[in-house]
Amino acid sequence: MSGVVAMSLLIIVTITGAQVGAAVVARHRVTGAADLAALAAAARLTDGDGSACEQARRVAEANRSTLDSCAVSGWEVVVQLSAITPFGPVNARARAGPAEDRSVWSATSGRLAAVSGLTSPPGHAER
Repeated sequence: MSGVVAMSLLIIVTITGAQVGAAVVARHRVTGAADLAALAAAARLTDGDGSACEQARRVAEANRSTLDSCAVSGWEVVVQLSAITPFGPVNARARAGPAEDRSVWSATSGRLAAVSGLTSPPGHAER
């Protein structure tokens, strides 16, 4: 009798562990999709805000997620994605943009201009 109880307990623990693992994988999938969407959008910023957010939408859909929002501010893109999983909805947010503080833009713009041909973020006057 105790063998049956032990076996039942083992099965319950195994099933619960598998479900928790699947939920974690789903969360990581959406988080990764958000990271990719933000990076893809940032890569398209030179084509305009609309093109950047459209690229983020395409990447989100390719990763079985929905683009809920896409905000562009200068060279920075923030996206929010969601996906419906068997465990409920999962949301993730990601940002892509320059690592340096915006206050140092004028100090580095000459170098950026020489390297990339870009002198200021889209929609911003050169400082």
